[in-house]
Amino acid sequence: MNNTFQNFANEIVKLELSGKKHHIGNIIELGNDLIVLFNGTDYIYIPFDHILNLAIDKDNKDAISEPLESPSIISKENKNDLTLSQVLTQAQGMFVEIYITNNQPLQGYISQIKDDYFVFHSPIYKTMIIATKHLKWLIPYSHNQRPYGLSDIDFSIQPFKEPLLNTLKEEVKKKQNQLVVFNLGEKNHHIGKIKNINGQVVEVETARNVSTFLNLLHIKTIHRV
Repeated sequence: MNNTFQNFANEIVKLELSGKKHHIGNIIELGNDLIVLFNGTDYIYIPFDHILNLAIDKDNKDAISEPLESPSIISKENKNDLTLSQVLTQAQGMFVEIYITNNQPLQGYISQIKDDYFVFHSPIYKTMIIATKHLKWLIPYSHNQRPYGLSDIDFSIQPFKEPLLNTLKEEVKKKQNQLVVFNLGEKNHHIGKIKNINGQVVEVETARNVSTFLNLLHIKTIHRV
């Protein structure tokens, strides 16, 4: 896909993403597994896996111009070799906006990156585990900007000291018998106590003491109640 998209470098394009999401902007960089778009205000880092289709916006009705400043997350060596893993690594300790699910962007910062998930701290949801493959886009905040205009006292970047396991599955197992919220609670059965995990199946006991069985592959976010 990267080779095909090279033809659109520096073009204004329209992107349709999974989840019926859309972005319009100027292609700034085409990495190995993601695209960097400038929408006139923000740099948006979008993994290829979530792009459904792309078209050139010849009219540019939104009058999107070229950026005046370089992006805060860039290729370290050769242009167009940027990867999602590098983006997440460079984004550690930055205030960012990410989008996962439920029509609800999340604001906060990344503190740890593991094999298939990362730890995200939100002033609203506190400490969250995010499955990397479900990250649809990431937007770094401008310099000196922070979520909701919060001060350092209200919300500051802190080192994360809790020991972590390497995979999402291992972290879910570790939370057995705990009350958690999956996928930002977009459905009633996404809130409950983890009873068991067997292979790719997670058994969750809901408020009505009914067991629901979730597919681990479709777990996007986890945070404690």
